[in-house]
Amino acid sequence: MGETDPQITFYRLQACPFCERVARRLREYDLAYRSRFVEPHHSRRDVVKRVAGVRTVPVIVDERTGVTMAESANIVDYLDATYGDGGVA
Repeated sequence: MGETDPQITFYRLQACPFCERVARRLREYDLAYRSRFVEPHHSRRDVVKRVAGVRTVPVIVDERTGVTMAESANIVDYLDATYGDGGVA
């Protein structure tokens, strides 16, 4: 992976308010990310299941820290702690 490649992969759905919450936080911290839009049918989200063990979105994979995480509230808390003021990254 080149240095300009985003370190965060963001699995999401179009028009998903929980996904938009995460996208907004990623933009606030000016974090580059790769969007992967997933299958709208829950039962067909095999890619997300393989990556995170769940079929729900949003999911992020942060290669910089080795974190894979689901659930928008948890992701926002993680981004705040990791990339916000006082974050370690």
